[in-house]
Amino acid sequence: MTWVYLGIAIVFEVLFALGTNATKGFTRLWPSVLTLSAAAGGIYTLSLALRELDVSVGYTIWTGIGGVGTVICGAIIFKEKITPARLLSFASIIGGAVLLRITSV
Repeated sequence: MTWVYLGIAIVFEVLFALGTNATKGFTRLWPSVLTLSAAAGGIYTLSLALRELDVSVGYTIWTGIGGVGTVICGAIIFKEKITPARLLSFASIIGGAVLLRITSV
């Protein structure tokens, strides 16, 4: 269940980041409620994952994969550009997360 909790926390992290953009500085009620709920859900499910994962591994994967997910969703939703340099950066983050997973067994 540890990795399921971490996966859920990552989804909340992406929702939090995308929702923050939609709040317009927390001046819009429902996007603000969604954003704060996603933040709380992400921290809660991350805390469940950290019962068994080292914080260095869990937090790094949470922020890294959450960041990549945010960039991908930003490209799809907000038409943000994905350049070759960004692709290399994403590959580095994913590779690092996979390596952390492999070495944390």
